[in-house]
Amino acid sequence: MKKYEIMFIVKATQESGDIKKTADNAKNILTAEKAKVNEMKELGEKKLAYSIKKEISGYYYVMQVEANKEAIAEFDRKIKLDENILRHLIIRLDEE
Repeated sequence: MKKYEIMFIVKATQESGDIKKTADNAKNILTAEKAKVNEMKELGEKKLAYSIKKEISGYYYVMQVEANKEAIAEFDRKIKLDENILRHLIIRLDEE
């Protein structure tokens, strides 16, 4: 399994419980695909550089993950369907 870093932005206009639920759903997508989430950090609410889908701020999350390429592809597919996720970025980390 390869190591990845995943960052995603959740809409800040939701209720605080819904923001956490959206982040947990993103994590659950990976664990359902047999990926290992080593670390998940909430970076808090930040103002966006430009509006995305008429949103001016969002909650940032970063995850350190060990997964195969199929799990990452499935995560990417499902996260695009979630209307509460404004943006996401998946980076494969170099092997050390």
